[in-house]
Amino acid sequence: MTDPATRLRSVLESYERLAVAVSGGVDSLTLAHCAARWVREFVCIHAVSPAVPPEATDRVHEHAKSGGWRLKIISSGEFGDPEYRANPHNRCYFCKTNLYATMRGEHAGPIASGTNADDLGDFRPGLIAASEHDVVHPYVEAGLGKSDLREIAREFGLDDIAGLPAQPCLASRVQTGIRISRKDLGFIHRVESALRPFAPNASLRCRVIPEGVRIESDEPLPAEAVALARQICAAENRSLAGIGSYTQGSAFIRPQD
Repeated sequence: MTDPATRLRSVLESYERLAVAVSGGVDSLTLAHCAARWVREFVCIHAVSPAVPPEATDRVHEHAKSGGWRLKIISSGEFGDPEYRANPHNRCYFCKTNLYATMRGEHAGPIASGTNADDLGDFRPGLIAASEHDVVHPYVEAGLGKSDLREIAREFGLDDIAGLPAQPCLASRVQTGIRISRKDLGFIHRVESALRPFAPNASLRCRVIPEGVRIESDEPLPAEAVALARQICAAENRSLAGIGSYTQGSAFIRPQD
């Protein structure tokens, strides 16, 4: 089998023009770098939102500038959608519906996401929204998973993003059924930013749950980090309900069949 970069190149070169939805993580940024090399007409589109950490937006700007990309910054407007704000189990569907509809207004040609083959085994209602807006998934077309795209990032010298831990949107930290608010998302970002220096490469989450706040990390947090988390929670009259091991999707509650 050919190497991951060659397989992805074959897929991307089949597109005359392509807009890539770039969130600021390793998946979409690596795809943007590849599209810039192998697609004749390429545009990077990044959506700013209360659910997108500002450092992700900064990262997109930096890579677009260094790569000489055409960059469009949009507001997808999901906060104007009451169904998104209600945070049902399929919240991502409403988020992506708003995102892709806004992108479609900016770009008439194919739109690509950074979805990879490993994502297909998860519950991802955002993929339904993608299919409804004719969004393509080059990594999936090339049969590439997360490790493959990280390999491509390293091959291209993208050392600043190749090892980035997975960072889904901030709204993913809010337990299903708790209304999405700017205040909660800002709090989540403050906590995670404050704790990040203690575990720079960890999968680190500040979860908003009915009992208060739960901190999760796949690396042990020192006592200083726990004390800082308690201090931030106390300053905002929030209860620190626990410190535990990181579990993917632990804020998501699937409805009973």
